[in-house]
Amino acid sequence: MNLVKLQPRAALNKAFLKINPLRNDIENFKTHLQNLLDKINEAESEEFHKNLISDFLKHTFYGTNHFINTKGKNDLVIHNGKDAKSNVGVILEFKKPNNKGEMLKE
Repeated sequence: MNLVKLQPRAALNKAFLKINPLRNDIENFKTHLQNLLDKINEAESEEFHKNLISDFLKHTFYGTNHFINTKGKNDLVIHNGKDAKSNVGVILEFKKPNNKGEMLKE
């Protein structure tokens, strides 16, 4: 598999670049991101960190309109709708922060 490193601006759909976030949304994101970063513990399992990320996503942009949970063997998924019957839009895979052997490399 060939991986191509993209800058965020190049990877993002151009339609999203036209959306101006609200100041309140930015502050909410910053608060929850700092809370997430403060709770990271390299000695803990990937399950511990998966729950932190799930809470972060639910408290920022995805909680009200998207169902977030595991699905099959996927560690965590974000559905396109409010229930588990809706299509999966995002699949997340988790590793312990100090598990360098299984992390992606450039």
